[in-house]
Amino acid sequence: MTNLASSSAPIVITGGCGFIGCNLADRLATRGDNVLILDSLIRAGVRENAQWLKSRHGDRITIAVGDIRDPITVIDSIKPAKAVLHLAAQVAVTSSIDSPMDDFEINARGTLNVLEAVRLHNPSAAMLFASTNKVYGRLIGNDQIARNGQRYQPIDPAMRPGVSEAAPLDLYSPYGCSKGAADQYVHDYARVYGLKTAVLRMSCIYGPRQFGTEDQGWIAHFVLSALRGTPLTIYGDGCQVRDALYVADAVDAWLAVLDGIDAARGRVFNLGGGPSNAISLLELIDLITPLAGPVSFGFADWRPGDQPWYVSDITALNRATGWQPRTTFADGLRSLHGWLAERFAQASGREALA
Repeated sequence: MTNLASSSAPIVITGGCGFIGCNLADRLATRGDNVLILDSLIRAGVRENAQWLKSRHGDRITIAVGDIRDPITVIDSIKPAKAVLHLAAQVAVTSSIDSPMDDFEINARGTLNVLEAVRLHNPSAAMLFASTNKVYGRLIGNDQIARNGQRYQPIDPAMRPGVSEAAPLDLYSPYGCSKGAADQYVHDYARVYGLKTAVLRMSCIYGPRQFGTEDQGWIAHFVLSALRGTPLTIYGDGCQVRDALYVADAVDAWLAVLDGIDAARGRVFNLGGGPSNAISLLELIDLITPLAGPVSFGFADWRPGDQPWYVSDITALNRATGWQPRTTFADGLRSLHGWLAERFAQASGREALA
């Protein structure tokens, strides 16, 4: 196992002021690592996350404002790094459909900038990439799923343990294409150039520090809508299923791969909550109601690339690192609700005083 903590060189996190990135930065700094965050600070909530990190860790965390589309900025950040966790991305399918060129430049070209900076200037550094389950496309046709109560499930029982890394890629939507291209570049740079890369294809990660929107972070978005009393739009019929993973468990997985990179290099792993943490949109609403009150919602057409059912098979990651989720969905949802309710109350108080 690689002892990354033995060096004072920083671990670079691109997009480190985002939801998962700031939780990773917090954990790394807490265990004694120096962290350099490269973030454009253009998304909602990231400046608040940046202030939170600095208030907790001071000089152990350095925040560099920059864009991964600028190769010089990327090189300057990565040259001194002992590892790179690459999470900076355009994250919304809807935005990719509206602006496919921007989506490509950030997700595909930006990732290639990171890889080239590692290859040419710091080839001994580990590099982990935040990929997505969207690289698998829709996965399952309407004739291959059946409705069971408020959720879909595959008719074929062999699929119910989840989708493994052996599933063929079917890049659907510009977002799926850009992330899929980046995913394959990261995988191939381990094979062709011998870099210490690994890919984590993530399902639905949720938890504190997540500022959910309709386009990204749907669990937090549903909770926030209930707290605010604003109606939701459900695209599709609400029976679509995802496996959800609490962010602290996701951080555990990232660090397990990072610290074990000598064995994990060149590997691709699905990262999610697995079958025991799978939930449909309608089921989530039923769980939110006792916590945050009634949820008002309506329906709209399915969106391009929407998956009626996706559950991660996390066996490969467990076998490689020993990792497995520890937080039940009920416990994780209570934690997320508590954080959002406190922050929402504080924000309402500030507005009332203004």
